[in-house]
Amino acid sequence: MFNKKPEIHVANGLFISFEGIDACGKSTQVEKLAERLRADTFNVLTLRDPGGTPISEEIRKILLSNQHAEMGAMTELLLYEAARAQIVYERIIPGMRERDVVLIDRFFDSTTAYQGYGRGIDLENVKRANLLATGGLTPQLTFFIDITWEESRRRKSNGHMDRLESEDQDFFNRIRNGYLQLAQTHAKRFRIIDGSQSPEAVHEAIYKETKKITSGWILSRLK
Repeated sequence: MFNKKPEIHVANGLFISFEGIDACGKSTQVEKLAERLRADTFNVLTLRDPGGTPISEEIRKILLSNQHAEMGAMTELLLYEAARAQIVYERIIPGMRERDVVLIDRFFDSTTAYQGYGRGIDLENVKRANLLATGGLTPQLTFFIDITWEESRRRKSNGHMDRLESEDQDFFNRIRNGYLQLAQTHAKRFRIIDGSQSPEAVHEAIYKETKKITSGWILSRLK
């Protein structure tokens, strides 16, 4: 049952995800792109994963709390998938029916990178869990905002670090390498953005790539 791709029936709204290690600037870029697209008259929904629904936000608190340092890798994986299943059902699918564009701060590629490459859970098991939680729903476009562990730590040096952000350099190097592998494997969907640039330069690079897909989407709607 896990190997058969479930059927997800949604309208033609665009679904765009943002990925990267912690402090890469994803959340900022989601909001910048949403603002720009709204100025272009698109109806945009922004979400975060885990989060976005009351259930998913409660799971997020458990996942990120430093009080749960004893959490096992498989527990972590399944909690992420539970939060994701809820947001897919409650927000993403309705959002793609009702809006032009859905932007999400992390989606299943984060789980592949963090729990698969980072924690070392078998990648096929992660793939099956992702498929079960999403029903096969995949973004049309994924931005990987690439920064080094050193840059991530510099940006977080004066801030609070949650349970995952507190992991060591080797963990985040595995995650970054995992993202780069995903970007190579899924080159049609992924765009690698240099996150060491200014937020404005990162946004312009993201907007340029987004315009390519939104232009095609508009033409398809006119046919």
